Amino acid sequence: MTHASEPGDPVGAPLPAGWSPPPRPVRAVMEGRLVRLEPLVVAHAEALHDANGLDREGRNWTYMAYGPFDSLASYRDWVGEVTRDGDPMFYAVLRQEDGAAAGVASYLRIAPEAGSIEVGNINFSPLLQRSTGATEAMYLMMKWAFIAGYRRYEWKCDALNAPSRRAAMRLGLSFEGVFRQATSYKGRNRDTAWYAAVDAEWPALQAAFERWLDPDNFDAEGRQKQSLSALTRPILVNVG
Repeated sequence: MTHASEPGDPVGAPLPAGWSPPPRPVRAVMEGRLVRLEPLVVAHAEALHDANGLDREGRNWTYMAYGPFDSLASYRDWVGEVTRDGDPMFYAVLRQEDGAAAGVASYLRIAPEAGSIEVGNINFSPLLQRSTGATEAMYLMMKWAFIAGYRRYEWKCDALNAPSRRAAMRLGLSFEGVFRQATSYKGRNRDTAWYAAVDAEWPALQAAFERWLDPDNFDAEGRQKQSLSALTRPILVNVG
């Protein structure tokens, strides 16, 4: 449907009646069946540092703006630094099976006035990587954002980070383009690939996540019967 200003110029659709800026994320727990997201605090640092150490090759850090950390003390210092204010808002991801802190993720570039929020700084240790719990953690963060009233949920990564780009689309975020020389980190250029989901897509995304996370979608050995990518692919408006 085409919208026009009073003089007749094309304009964007009006915001839904009654829409108002959503709240900023708060330091509260997000509880799932497989994982629990807790606001990151220094008390999580030792378990996270140990879990990160299981990545013997250090490949987790290739595309991260932070790390690696050569000591627990330096990792504690980093946790203390990034938890001083609310943007980014970091969470520790704990496995429900044993309570182990196994990864971190954050909301960032939080813009309630625009209804936009980004998920990023995702660093899952080998204890969490490629697990159902890792996907549930991403679902819980997306769910909070859309239920809170955000209109746009973003994911950005180094354009050379192929696993992150695949992950974004698997989670139902559509490709929106590459911003050349968008930033730099660790002394090198970063072209940034942008992905996003919007609130109109959330009901279909929620249904896809819930169908995939249902225990009935996994056999006795924990193998998925239907992939999340197959469920979210029809929702994507662009791939890349």
